Amino acid sequence: MGKSSKDKRDVYYRLAKEEGWRARSAYKLLQIDEEFDLFQDVHKVVDLCAAPGSWSQVLSAKLDINKNPQNKIVAVDLQEMAPIDGVIQIQGDITKQSTVDLILSNFEGEKADMVIITGLHDLDEYIQAQLLLAALHITTHVLKSGGTFLAKIFRGKDVRLLYTQVKIFFKTVHIVKPRSSRNSSIESFILCQDYSPPADYIPNMSNPLLNVPLGLDSSVITGSNLWTIPFTACGDLSGFDSDMTYPLKLTSDTEYTYKEPAQSPISPPYKKALELKRANFYNSVM
Repeated sequence: MGKSSKDKRDVYYRLAKEEGWRARSAYKLLQIDEEFDLFQDVHKVVDLCAAPGSWSQVLSAKLDINKNPQNKIVAVDLQEMAPIDGVIQIQGDITKQSTVDLILSNFEGEKADMVIITGLHDLDEYIQAQLLLAALHITTHVLKSGGTFLAKIFRGKDVRLLYTQVKIFFKTVHIVKPRSSRNSSIESFILCQDYSPPADYIPNMSNPLLNVPLGLDSSVITGSNLWTIPFTACGDLSGFDSDMTYPLKLTSDTEYTYKEPAQSPISPPYKKALELKRANFYNSVM
């Protein structure tokens, strides 16, 4: 199937728009869930760096707050995010103790069953790794014993250090690659299950990036102690390929009809420029 035709589009972008997801990353979480049954016995979830909210949408659908009011979803991001049914939103910094306190207050003092974080698509490998460590650190404050942590990760040359740092806290760690994540991308997801921190570990936000892992002897993350983490492909491999493009008309029995985006940007960077243009600002200063 060729890629040059004008009527070809990334199928997951198309499907996300057609099915009302704010981003195609929703399918990544759905496919990981298909493989690992993530939401079994899960009632309280924290979605870190949640904007634009596609993973929060999946959580809202899976936990079904309307039918199960005991379930709670807390979404955290520095930027504003459009409301999602059943999702409590916090506009805050994941490296601050105040954000920890707000999360726990919404859970009425209890801790979460799961913490998830996607990060941003335009971050480089180093920044994404630092974001993951910051997320891991706040997770140690808000995740209950036996809980699950899921985060995007870039599989670069030094990634084994990250694997070993998370293995200190979790009994089971997998690297997973959803079908909707491009094969050509080094993006994967690290799935950490059964949260079991060291017995003497006390969460402290004074070292939010865990540059010195918990004050432990550095020998625990070097040499033969470096962990090799299992790799799992998620999603039906006979389904759509995220590296391929497909016709807008995916089936012969239905005609393609245009749909508006599921969620327009709340405050796009070009908004101010449009306002100035409408006010004839540029012509007045020429």
